[in-house]
Amino acid sequence: MNGVTNGVIKQQSLLLDGMPVPFDDGQTIMDAAMAAEIFIPHLCHHPEFKPQGSCKLCTVKANGRYVSSCTMPAKDGMEVENNSPDLNDKRRTMLQMLFVEGNHFCPSCEKSGNCMLQALAYELEMLSPHFEQFYPDRPVDASHPDVLLDFNRCILCELCVRASRDVDGKNVFALSGRGISKHLIVNAESGRLADTDFSLADHAAHVCPVGVILEKRQGFAVPIGRRRYDVDPIGMQVERLAARSATDEES
Repeated sequence: MNGVTNGVIKQQSLLLDGMPVPFDDGQTIMDAAMAAEIFIPHLCHHPEFKPQGSCKLCTVKANGRYVSSCTMPAKDGMEVENNSPDLNDKRRTMLQMLFVEGNHFCPSCEKSGNCMLQALAYELEMLSPHFEQFYPDRPVDASHPDVLLDFNRCILCELCVRASRDVDGKNVFALSGRGISKHLIVNAESGRLADTDFSLADHAAHVCPVGVILEKRQGFAVPIGRRRYDVDPIGMQVERLAARSATDEES
């Protein structure tokens, strides 16, 4: 709670890379940073959903301990390290693993320029995938009249799962398997999106941070070079990330 001294309410704050950042009760480190327009790299975090800390890219050092900033409650006087060579090196390694665990070929991807995974790779200066590619067998589902599912690009952030369950009330998506075999599935006996009540109007159709859920007949409507992260690096778009919603998938 905010403290009271001589009848004056004292604003709580933490130190983020040496900078005082105010916060309110119930806010996490990520909430406080975004409100202050300070960028903490992340993929699975979305302001509309309860944080779950699955991607670990938002890991920071809080009072000397590694924590997920999207789930760690902010505390008055807490000292947080975010933009450091050590943390960014660990984030690059996590990005490299995400790139090789899926089939991410940016030059041929419709999401290029609008993809958070790609944008973070640029932001954190990831120069190569480093590890050997896994090349998992993940077929494309083109059965739906309006939407193409390219499972090759899934990073298991669960945003589509949460949006379909918590906002749309449909439970169209789920994760199946364990470890490296974990993958996104469609909750239909056939496994096909066409055999569900999924719609382009669903919130789940617009939350994917990579190129899994794609609207048909819209490919490359905006030329590469003029897209969201082509114009400004992701680290300069904190305000937009903090407020992103279903309409955030516009080109």
